[in-house]
Amino acid sequence: DSPSWRTNPAGSRHRPPLMCSPSLRWTEPRQNQIVLLDTLDQEVTKFRECNTLQDLNSLFTEAKVYHHKLVNIRKEMIMLHEKSTKLKKRALKLQQQKQKEVLEKEQQREKELERERQLIAKPAKRT
Repeated sequence: DSPSWRTNPAGSRHRPPLMCSPSLRWTEPRQNQIVLLDTLDQEVTKFRECNTLQDLNSLFTEAKVYHHKLVNIRKEMIMLHEKSTKLKKRALKLQQQKQKEVLEKEQQREKELERERQLIAKPAKRT
């Protein structure tokens, strides 16, 4: 006979939610709102952390790419250094060979000049 809001299972009487005082009526929604805002703030934080992790992953990937490029540049520099060293040695050998050839030519020319001097008729000495 009595409405269900008038008695609880134990049989005691209480007021329905709309009949409570305004401060009591807004307490639960405010608490729910605070919980909801906290939850939303936590989700935003998680989302930012997720974006931060993606940014970190992106940075690490980029760092790996640049590290690989640096390793390749280093290898290329070592190879170029070895090539330049070989070229310098070859150039030195060629220079030494050229100097040797020039020296041999000069010596050969001097020998020929000496031989010509010896072949030139010398006036006989009168006795």
